[in-house]
Amino acid sequence: MTSARLSGSNAPPSAHTKLLDDRRFRVLLPDEDWGRLPLATWRRFSKRVADGDSVVYVGIVDEAAFSDFGWWFAQAARLIGGPLPTGRDIGVPMIVTVTEDGATGGQTWTRICARKRGFPQVIHSAKRFAGPTGLEEYVGFGVSMALRIAVEGQTLTFRSAGYGLQLGRLWIPLPEWLTPGDLTVTHSDLGEGAFRFTLDVTHPRYGALIHQSAVFRETVS
Repeated sequence: MTSARLSGSNAPPSAHTKLLDDRRFRVLLPDEDWGRLPLATWRRFSKRVADGDSVVYVGIVDEAAFSDFGWWFAQAARLIGGPLPTGRDIGVPMIVTVTEDGATGGQTWTRICARKRGFPQVIHSAKRFAGPTGLEEYVGFGVSMALRIAVEGQTLTFRSAGYGLQLGRLWIPLPEWLTPGDLTVTHSDLGEGAFRFTLDVTHPRYGALIHQSAVFRETVS
């Protein structure tokens, strides 16, 4: 894997953006764990914009790796909206937009990952603060994933805790053979307004499938 140097600015939020106190992530953790987070991480996950407003993070992909099975699984997942990265390019920009969803009380996430050739990949998902773990992510066609949140060292970690299909009010668990396995997302503060985001997918039978890492700065709102 190869690293690329981060470039970008760290501009403050625009004047029209109203920041609100957000306890939605905070209530999912014990007080002791929340207190171990770096101040910058605490602030980032305690900030909420008004319904319909967005926060934008701009970064650089510095690591990307796939097993053969992982790459093909990511391609197949495009049938439900492409929730997994599909490119191996590094040194390319990634833009993440988090928009408040007033209808559900959750967040809409859009990830744009540039490619050295061809069109960028766009990944859409929606986070809802509901379900048995208090946090769910929907990726398209009713497919959802429950997430458990934890603090490991000073890193905020999100781990999959089951996959399902939402049909109206009915939630149907998906069999293991239809899922990618264990998904882990980490958020590590790097200081000076930067943080690292990683995504890892590990299958119980096929091992490590997908790894992606990017370094971000919050730039505009």
